[in-house]
Amino acid sequence: MKNQTRNKPTAGKFSLLRQICNLIPPHLVPKLARATGVENQWREFTPWSHVVCLLYAQLTHSLGLNDVCDALRLHSGPLSALRAATAPPKNTLSHANRTRDPQMAEQLFWAVLAHLQTLQPAFGGNRRPKFAFRFKRLIHIVDATTIQLMARSLDWAKHRRRKAAAKCHLRLDLQTFLPRCAIVDTAAEHETQRARELCANIHAGEIVIFDKAYVDFNHLADLAAREVFWVTRAKDNLQCRVVRKLHTGNRGYATDLAPSPGQRFYRIVAY
Repeated sequence: MKNQTRNKPTAGKFSLLRQICNLIPPHLVPKLARATGVENQWREFTPWSHVVCLLYAQLTHSLGLNDVCDALRLHSGPLSALRAATAPPKNTLSHANRTRDPQMAEQLFWAVLAHLQTLQPAFGGNRRPKFAFRFKRLIHIVDATTIQLMARSLDWAKHRRRKAAAKCHLRLDLQTFLPRCAIVDTAAEHETQRARELCANIHAGEIVIFDKAYVDFNHLADLAAREVFWVTRAKDNLQCRVVRKLHTGNRGYATDLAPSPGQRFYRIVAY
């Protein structure tokens, strides 16, 4: 009996990076660099090399510039095969991240997404995760995360006495797992101040789910007026008046709450 060889997919970081880079059209990055003015800002560190460095940093979950630059310098051979990309020094990468227009990265994301949808119309389309297959409406997830930074480098992001941080507010499309809105600001800002901006483009009949940090009754009333369904957790110190209690069977109950005059919400408790 002949031995059958099985081709197993490799888990190497550069193999994944090469596959992602091959999905980006070769002319797209130079075109966007000219449109955003990035082409006039580089001497040796090309915009394509900058894109490859950022992709590698995301794939490897790098903690800093040293991780990215040292790893790319050690793999300069395979890196050069990616359309002649080069490994930058730490200061060069830091200067590029600080001075180059971030609009290029945003436009690159949407351009690549449109290119992939042209090749495969079902990409990012009507696929729903298995746990949400019963819902026929579009579901949005809103949450925030704190990004630790260095206080001496970013004075605008002061969070504590010796630490600095930025907060990323994100609205995720649960149907495609693609971000629909992202806002990065100082960590000292509360989530409720960005709730309206995150939910501005949600249409009537859609569902938005967020944590209790985004609970603002004026915002919730605005969503209800726009016929947007929302789901959140109740705060521990929620002050409201129970109007009526609706039994829904053995699995839980629903209460009709009135937190303020003119506003009525339903609280569902399942057990």
